[in-house]
Amino acid sequence: MMKTRLVRRAIALASVAALAGTMSACSASDGGGSTSADDRSLEVWTRSTPDDAASYQFVFDAFTAKTGIKIDYKPVPEFDTQLQARAQQRSLPDVMVTDAGNLGTYESQGFLRPVDRDAVAGGDQISDATWQSTRGTDGDYYGIPWSRQAAITFIRKDWREKLGLPVPKTWDDLSALAKAFAEDDPDGDGKADTYGMVVPGSAENGYIARWAASYIWQAGGDILKDDGDGTYTADFDNPGTEKAMEWIRDQFCTPGVVVPGSVNLTIANTPFFAQGTAGIYQTGPYNLSSFDAAVGKDNVEVIPTPAGPGGGTDSFAEGEDIYFGASSKKQDLQEQLAEFMITPEAQQLAMQVKTNDQGVLAQPVVRIPVNSSVDIGAVKDDPRWDTAKQVYDEHGRSFPWAIDFTPYRQIVADGLNGVIADCSSDIPGALSDIQSQLSDELDEQGVQG
Repeated sequence: MMKTRLVRRAIALASVAALAGTMSACSASDGGGSTSADDRSLEVWTRSTPDDAASYQFVFDAFTAKTGIKIDYKPVPEFDTQLQARAQQRSLPDVMVTDAGNLGTYESQGFLRPVDRDAVAGGDQISDATWQSTRGTDGDYYGIPWSRQAAITFIRKDWREKLGLPVPKTWDDLSALAKAFAEDDPDGDGKADTYGMVVPGSAENGYIARWAASYIWQAGGDILKDDGDGTYTADFDNPGTEKAMEWIRDQFCTPGVVVPGSVNLTIANTPFFAQGTAGIYQTGPYNLSSFDAAVGKDNVEVIPTPAGPGGGTDSFAEGEDIYFGASSKKQDLQEQLAEFMITPEAQQLAMQVKTNDQGVLAQPVVRIPVNSSVDIGAVKDDPRWDTAKQVYDEHGRSFPWAIDFTPYRQIVADGLNGVIADCSSDIPGALSDIQSQLSDELDEQGVQG
């Protein structure tokens, strides 16, 4: 198993050398890759829609105004496909800003240059816990944190208050509130047309695994155990995970508690909170502005995910990192851009909603700022964002990003989806099957402990 891992790492290191060597050859022949005064530019990619790209452009324009370093900015929606194509050409972008969860995938393919954490100006303004999420299986850092977020629970405050119910503190409270939203006409229209929870329950892209992760951890369960030496052990088949799966299935199998048909829903087709037909949604804080616009700011409250059995409060966390392309010869410029992007100035620029010169309304691309000196509640003028930050700081927990976690997430999603689709499903059998598949994937990736 370790042999497989070592072979993969050797291949990755060879890839880095090949990428760098190709760029060196280009530099010698045509002057490319130089950091001289006539080539003070960086090619930067982000995984972005036009609205997101407008926000990044404000940041890059400010950087250029400060340093004179030009940014050749490319927002790339089909990021992974295009990145693989560039890797085949042995010419990666200088800087990439994309999902923190891609770190293990990119590092294993040799796409990333390691980061010297101690040399990053302003790096001491980022918490150690956030920095740790950018480490590879070899212990080196391969990204600089840019933005983070953790799942929070949105509730229709007006519905809850109309029914005279308290803010939920436990899973039982949450279930009771969801049931009341389904049965007690919280919108007062005299019709049975409201539901409790919005849940993207589809296995597609691992949606149900992402939603369920908080509850699995809160019950004392897990997916993989980090052995601390770059290896992992499957840890799904345990009493905590079983308890979480039983509770999750109960929600799906109690009429009205979860929106009907949720077993097939992705985040793209779960508009029910904004439409006013469901009153609870565990999701990211980025939905605040759209939910406020849809149902009224005074009607939307956010709380930490209610505690599980034994008081567990872990909440699924994710975010974006700044990565340095391994083939780039512009190390100094890469570092200058990253150091600017983690300043309070840049973080706040990326948190604003502002129309650019082309009339595009920029949407925030920094959700929870990684720079600890930024007061998010003051910047947003909304104390609910303080709650979102507190949840990340105190309860945020992410999947293991040091490895390619996508296959593991999909294994869990497929198994969970099968459980919630059948109210008489064999949960112990599902746990055992998922555990076995996770272990097989650890063997396949060469990271079995």
